[in-house]
Amino acid sequence: MHGDAGPVRPDSPDARAGHDVVVAERNVLGGDLEPCGTEPITGFFRDGGCRTGPEDIGSHTICAVVTADFLDHQRTIGNDLTTPRPEYGFPGLLPGDRWCVTAFNWARAYNDRVAAPVVLASTNEAVLELVPIEALREHAVDVPDDPGSL
Repeated sequence: MHGDAGPVRPDSPDARAGHDVVVAERNVLGGDLEPCGTEPITGFFRDGGCRTGPEDIGSHTICAVVTADFLDHQRTIGNDLTTPRPEYGFPGLLPGDRWCVTAFNWARAYNDRVAAPVVLASTNEAVLELVPIEALREHAVDVPDDPGSL
């Protein structure tokens, strides 16, 4: 990247001048990928966003607002998201937490009718290779001020 100004677009003067090019990841709406959650810190890269890359085998690309039903379902399929794992800096999730979940596990919950709500602006467009936009839109949600009802 050139300086600290942020990502360099491939068609920018900096890119044409030979500076490193970093393309910002996009959300499923076509805009810049927005942060998903920082309390607790989420994302495959633990940077608060549902960014992905070749090393992210599970495709942690869906920003979900987890519900009790979703968390229960994940536990039954072997993906316990509620038990704290201090050795990994993982506090365990509670209903209402925003978390970058794997496309496969979210789709599995969707098929089992317990999909968590999805924050589209924070969901990576890479998920569209695995999950149809219609399924995501069906569960789209604005995060409530009081997530206690989840």
